[in-house]
Amino acid sequence: MRLALDEAGRAGRGGDVPVGAVVLSDDGTTVLAAGHNEREATGDPTAHAEVLAIRRAAAELGQWRLTGCTLVVTLEPCTMCAGALVQSRVDRVVYGARDEKAGAAGSLWDVVRDRRLNHRPEVIEGVLAEECAGLLTDFFRSR
Repeated sequence: MRLALDEAGRAGRGGDVPVGAVVLSDDGTTVLAAGHNEREATGDPTAHAEVLAIRRAAAELGQWRLTGCTLVVTLEPCTMCAGALVQSRVDRVVYGARDEKAGAAGSLWDVVRDRRLNHRPEVIEGVLAEECAGLLTDFFRSR
């Protein structure tokens, strides 16, 4: 989560909402890819930290299936990112702060664990939650 927080800091310095993500290998010891929000920087509405990290991890592995991998992200994934997690076959999602307004991994929706889908990653929430939430609170207060 500390690496994801570092990524989130990069987003905030660039004017994007400070969310960061990393994808870990199946043994949990190797960082395959990282990303932070780049919507403002790129003008791309899909440039969320999770989507960018997933794309980069797939490129690193040379395949779209991220079976065995873990995505660590500072904020609970939205519906778009939750869908990308299911589609990429990530085994585990670890997130920091809950997103009561748009979260899709347990708070507002629970897309990643929907029994109707063919893949349901494990979800671990609340890792360094206060630190992750504080980064977002500070960012929005400054605006």
